[in-house]
Amino acid sequence: MEMAIINSSSSSSFSLINPKTPLLTKQLFGSSLALSSFPNTSKTTPTSSLRCRRSRFSFHSPIKCSVSTETSTTGTRSQLMRRGDVRNIAIVAHVDHGKTTLVDAMLRQSKVFRDNQFVQERIMDSNDLERERGITILSKNTSITYKDTKINIIDTPGHSDFGGEVERILNMVEGVLLVVDSVEGPMPQTRFVLKKALEFGHAVVVVVNKIDRPSARPDFVINSTFELFIELNATDEQCDFQSIYASGIKGKAGLSPDDLAEDLGPLFEAIMRCIPGPRIEKDGALQMLATNIEYDEHKGRIAIGRVHAGILQKGMDVRVCTSEDSCRFGRISELFVYEKFSRVPATKVEAGDICAVCGIEDIQIGETIADKAFGKPLPSIKVEEPTVKMAFSINTSPFVGREGKYVTSRNLRDRLFRELERNLAMKVEEGETADTFVVSGRGTLHITILIENMRREGYEFMVGPPKVINKKVDDKVQEPYEIATVEVPEEHMGSVVELLGRRRGQMFDMQGVGSEGTTLLKYKIPTRGLLGLRNAILTASRGTAILNTIFDSYGPWAGDIITREQGSLVAFEDGTSTSYALASSQDRGQMFIAPGAGVYKGQIVGIHQRTGDLSLNVCKKKAATNVRSNKEQTVVLDTPLDYSLDDCIEYILEDELVEVTPASIRMCKNPKLAKKTR
Repeated sequence: MEMAIINSSSSSSFSLINPKTPLLTKQLFGSSLALSSFPNTSKTTPTSSLRCRRSRFSFHSPIKCSVSTETSTTGTRSQLMRRGDVRNIAIVAHVDHGKTTLVDAMLRQSKVFRDNQFVQERIMDSNDLERERGITILSKNTSITYKDTKINIIDTPGHSDFGGEVERILNMVEGVLLVVDSVEGPMPQTRFVLKKALEFGHAVVVVVNKIDRPSARPDFVINSTFELFIELNATDEQCDFQSIYASGIKGKAGLSPDDLAEDLGPLFEAIMRCIPGPRIEKDGALQMLATNIEYDEHKGRIAIGRVHAGILQKGMDVRVCTSEDSCRFGRISELFVYEKFSRVPATKVEAGDICAVCGIEDIQIGETIADKAFGKPLPSIKVEEPTVKMAFSINTSPFVGREGKYVTSRNLRDRLFRELERNLAMKVEEGETADTFVVSGRGTLHITILIENMRREGYEFMVGPPKVINKKVDDKVQEPYEIATVEVPEEHMGSVVELLGRRRGQMFDMQGVGSEGTTLLKYKIPTRGLLGLRNAILTASRGTAILNTIFDSYGPWAGDIITREQGSLVAFEDGTSTSYALASSQDRGQMFIAPGAGVYKGQIVGIHQRTGDLSLNVCKKKAATNVRSNKEQTVVLDTPLDYSLDDCIEYILEDELVEVTPASIRMCKNPKLAKKTR
């Protein structure tokens, strides 16, 4: 049967493959299609391919992987050597596909923690904001030891807004674990991170996670992932990837979805076999690229990166280079390596290992720590351009200074430019006035996380609505487009399709997902159409839809898009809201405030049920007289809407602002663009 498949055309191979053996399906399907599609690049004859695969499958011998350690190199790389006792890997995936949970299981099974030690879930998500939101925002390093080999593991974010973190980290590793959900399959961010990994030429091990889900469909996921490799112009060797089926939460993995081992042994073996050791120049001049920056109150700035060549020693004098022309000198005061779940002091670090360096106070991401005499800089890190911008300005409301510690434009400026030192995908520019700054990022969430962090640090400021960054090509305006995927139950599909159509979205794919009656819709939609879409799509689907987006390309201007149909309810005087006034105001729409809340003129206190803004007096008090003709009326108020920071930024329009303070989030009309309200 194998002979029939290998020697036949790719079209006949589909009918002969047994769908109950997904690993064999992937191997044979991948090889036969690669041979037929790339006849000029493949040097393996059908006979040798058959012999190799038969021995592989029959005797469970090691499977050839996407980048083999025996692969010959040319040019300068021929002088380099492989280091066999270290593996550097990044775990990449779409959001919520189980990267951090899988790292938890790997740490537990490699005996990083004591048997009686309490370990919280998602131990790598150490940031308060990460634990609250349940997402990874910053990439983090750890390491484990397996069979006398040190495996440096880097956990990366899954949201497309934090793609800059992933792009930086890929400079430090030789291979990636591509984690894919066993039901959803490859999603937008899966495509992005895989594209970047293939551009670097990294080895890829595909981990089909959450294989214990009732509606898991591993055959579909493997075939979809293989098609994604082909779409991204992967080589024959890269298409012949190793597949591992795992349940991160149970800590099990295996080569077949129906036969999981009791631990993650098959996953560790795949890492050892398929991810090559770092290619180093052991006796060359020192080179280390600073890929990440951390700050410690006692040690100052800490540069994290991989030593590409030579040996880095504590107390060593080094040259810090941005380019060939701009270099300065420094000294390594302290040196750390990653062991288990902590940084451990070291006296020297050899090429190929990942380390943390202290002592160079002004080091930036992308700079090279090189040998003082003969060192040369490595290529700097490049990330994709931002697509969304927001205006930050000082707080000008009557409540300024009541809750915040840092309120001046100098404080705001220093904090924003300090963010650029670590956040490569973000840009900050001077605004139209001295107290305004324009912050550009990969998406609304990217900038919102910065706002939330600044708020918790004691800053008080105002932000405007998000705007897309357009380009001019041949005197024609082009705007960014994104690929949006929406998972929605069939009963709500009509209202979601109508909503996306009004936002100028164009559907290019629709398919059923699993056995849960869920439909997956794929749209190409302008980034402008996505502003404020998340809440609208949750309302249209009664909270059941899941929206994921990723930048695609720039395209022609799509025309006007109406993102909000209702107006705002605006307070027209300063004071304290009363239940008497709110009782009559709530007939005009939904309120944001409760009785007893302080308000000021121009503050947005609710959503108008019609188009256009409406000014209200929410501070009106009942006339106090000594005449009582009847019993006092009992006032019944609706529960006010509790909008988060993300919700407020989605809600506001061109003439509105969000006031951000450590204790409160308010919305108001922009006094500079105040329109006449009726």
